[in-house]
Amino acid sequence: MKVVRPASHEFTANAIWNQHGLKPFFGADAARKSAGGSRKSEFTTGGERWTATLYYQESGFVVPESGTTPSGTEIDLEEIKEYRIAIDRHPDEDHVGEQGLNAHISPRWKGMEVEKNDGTRKKFSVPDGLGDAVNVRLSGSNIEFTRYIPLLQAAAEAVGVNGWYFDRSDLHEYSNIIDAERYVRLQKDRSGPVHARDGPLASMGHLLENDRSGFRSITQNDTDPHGNSLPGYYHTATLGPERVRELFPDHDFPREVKHYYAREALSQPDSHPLAHPKVGVSYQTSKWDRKLGWDDLESLTDQLDETLHSVLADAGIPVRSGNVGDGQGGTGPYKPDLYFDGVDMERPDDHLYGLDLTQIRHDQQSVVVRHLADGLSPVEWESLETLVTDGGEVSPKQIAKDHDRHEDSVRRALNRIDELVEREYGRVSLRSSFISELVHESVKEAREATRRAVETGAKALNAAERGLDEKTSAFIAWAAKHDIDVDSANDARMKIRMGKVEGEIKDRIEQGLELWKDAGRDPGHFIDALVTFQKEGRSGSICQFATPVWEIR
Repeated sequence: MKVVRPASHEFTANAIWNQHGLKPFFGADAARKSAGGSRKSEFTTGGERWTATLYYQESGFVVPESGTTPSGTEIDLEEIKEYRIAIDRHPDEDHVGEQGLNAHISPRWKGMEVEKNDGTRKKFSVPDGLGDAVNVRLSGSNIEFTRYIPLLQAAAEAVGVNGWYFDRSDLHEYSNIIDAERYVRLQKDRSGPVHARDGPLASMGHLLENDRSGFRSITQNDTDPHGNSLPGYYHTATLGPERVRELFPDHDFPREVKHYYAREALSQPDSHPLAHPKVGVSYQTSKWDRKLGWDDLESLTDQLDETLHSVLADAGIPVRSGNVGDGQGGTGPYKPDLYFDGVDMERPDDHLYGLDLTQIRHDQQSVVVRHLADGLSPVEWESLETLVTDGGEVSPKQIAKDHDRHEDSVRRALNRIDELVEREYGRVSLRSSFISELVHESVKEAREATRRAVETGAKALNAAERGLDEKTSAFIAWAAKHDIDVDSANDARMKIRMGKVEGEIKDRIEQGLELWKDAGRDPGHFIDALVTFQKEGRSGSICQFATPVWEIR
């Protein structure tokens, strides 16, 4: 199967080598000194021209008082500097200067110290068992992830440092990946379904994130830094590992899916790539307590691409071969830039997931409906009421206290509605914000029903006290029960005002007419009445209606 090929965007990783001790660091120090402070060179790899610039920065690292590290390496330096190699695509080939990386080379040895600006010193954390080593922090953009170490090796050679110090096969197991993003760029008139309020980004956040526990990140910003309205300017959904697996069962790491524009998008002509948004997926290392190593790089890339393609497909953006272009050499919904070419690549047949957020929404709704239809005990209702009205962390003990219940009763009630709630470390919350919305509506409707029932009885009693007959009292009670406001002044057209109506309105109107007639009132006055009500339209939005009773009948 062929699908559109994403481009690699930002990438940050630590690459640690201890195979040659501190020799890579000493090599950079010697190259810097021989060049008088810095060295710039050019090299060619893969048919591309690149530049490499070696320079240094102050570190604060302290030379060991003994002059040697605990491993016995002699450090014959007056001060410890850190070195950087800026590696950039040659400006003749990268006119915007956004393809490149920076390699930050730092020494490591057990017991090393750092001196602060005030002269005090503190230990620098070095993992046990590492010995003398170098840490190279690689950070760049618009370069395929697998090219970072080969480019480091070639650039090191170009500035006078042995490249074989940085062989990927010698990487230490503590090396780790910190950030990685893959993206496509879409035509701005095609990207709306991705960031729509009912699109995949919003649905992921609302359906898959727990109501309170853990982290929850949904960003929907439609205003650029200059205060201009730009729909989809920066929309993100961040998912932790557990939520990721609900969508992608064999995936693991946390990630952020985002739709975003450049800061100056509105100032660019439509022909410029920056006028059009990116859709990207990035690894979020801070959202779990594990790490990805360089051996995970292929799997990382595959999972980022699978997520990205699946989100696009869920939004109705074609990703398969034959649907990507326009049949005339164009790129269809995609907008190529210098780093994203909008062409196809081969992927396995099972690469695309059906996100099926609609099914997840249906499943969660079914759970709520089933529990409500089966009837809930008073303790279960009280627990749900607390969960949808309390904004912080809630414990069974707190729920019991709020409603003057025994804590064991609350715990048993929570066990009976475990499909609606998540419990962890003495805290309880609703399973998702979508479930929270459904439960909130149900609780609100229950409160309204109770209010109307009380009001029905009160109005009936009030009618009796005023000497109204039983039939008139029955009509007044009917109106109160269904939250209907009736204005029947004799000198004006009768008005029947309803709120939101579920199902057929005809039956309710017929019932009211019969009670009206039973009360001895003029049926023509009722039939000519103007009814106003709200009802959900085909698009799911709430529509306002006004029509005479005779049209409804």
